Amino acid sequence: MSYTIQQIADALGAAALGAVEYRIDAVAEPAEAGARDLALAMKPEYADQLGKGGARAAMLWDGADWQALGLEAAIVAPRPRFALAGLSAMMDPGQGWGGGVHPSAVIDPSAKLAEDVAVGPQAVICAGARIGAGSVIGPQCFVGTDAVLGQDAFLREAVRISARVQIGDRFIAQPGAVIGGDGFSFVTPEVSGVERARQTLGDQGDVTSQSYARIHSLGGVSIGNDVEIGCNACIDRGTVRDTRIGDGTKIDNLVQVGHNVVVGRDTLLCGQVGIGGSAVIGDNVVLAGQTGVGDNLFIGDNVITGGGTKVLANIPAGRVMLGYPAMKMDSQMEVYKGLRRLKRLFADVAELKKTVSKPGQSD
Repeated sequence: MSYTIQQIADALGAAALGAVEYRIDAVAEPAEAGARDLALAMKPEYADQLGKGGARAAMLWDGADWQALGLEAAIVAPRPRFALAGLSAMMDPGQGWGGGVHPSAVIDPSAKLAEDVAVGPQAVICAGARIGAGSVIGPQCFVGTDAVLGQDAFLREAVRISARVQIGDRFIAQPGAVIGGDGFSFVTPEVSGVERARQTLGDQGDVTSQSYARIHSLGGVSIGNDVEIGCNACIDRGTVRDTRIGDGTKIDNLVQVGHNVVVGRDTLLCGQVGIGGSAVIGDNVVLAGQTGVGDNLFIGDNVITGGGTKVLANIPAGRVMLGYPAMKMDSQMEVYKGLRRLKRLFADVAELKKTVSKPGQSD
């Protein structure tokens, strides 16, 4: 895999400078780059690292003096990190899997695969499944009965797609992702202590031991176009209606999306986010790592939560939230500053108490 500086710049819509016919085999960080690497010095603070490596070409920030940095060629983009998306796609060597259908794959005769679908070793595709053109089903993947995958799907190793799941085009699932497991739905014969505690905010009443009955998941999962699911993330199927994930949404590793949840378009769910059943998440939302969202809650469009936020109430559109329980971020930071001052405040109060309580002291 080799490209000229000009070819790379043209593909990225960026400017090529200097020896534009110089060929690049790979990308590297500035201090580790060799002569055939494109060094990624996309901010001024990375410039000093170029001298520690052997790069002769680099991707630089807009306005950089590439000649003063001792380079023979450069690619300059107005937004280098966005250009990196295209560059990384060009330079990705892939997983090294062959095309076609591996002899060890098990495919039901009633499944419908486009002619150019690749299926890896020990993959299983069940009855009635449909897989669109250009898709790659990796080793040990499972596609359930009547599941649908659109065009250009890419399932990494050991992805599980359960029965009747519906997925759009250009879907990517990282190793171990599970789409369509049953929801976590159980109920007791009589009102439980948990239900009473939720209604009263703390009082369980008389606690009676009860066993839980399982509520089966009759719904499915519907996923739009251009969605990506991270390693070991789980999206549960709905109880009666489908759990839904909107177009363009990206879900990180170890995320749990509960039954009946609706997630909008172009939303980011970062690592270890957990969303309780029947919550509704809007468009362009960002839930940072370890954010927890209670069941049956609503989060409006363009909301951002900081890491570790615990959402216990509805959040209007556009809010930036932090903390447990979630508060507007600026308010949470004021609370945090107050907590840090408590030790000093207690010391000041103790000193004042000593002053006012000295015996015989006059005004």
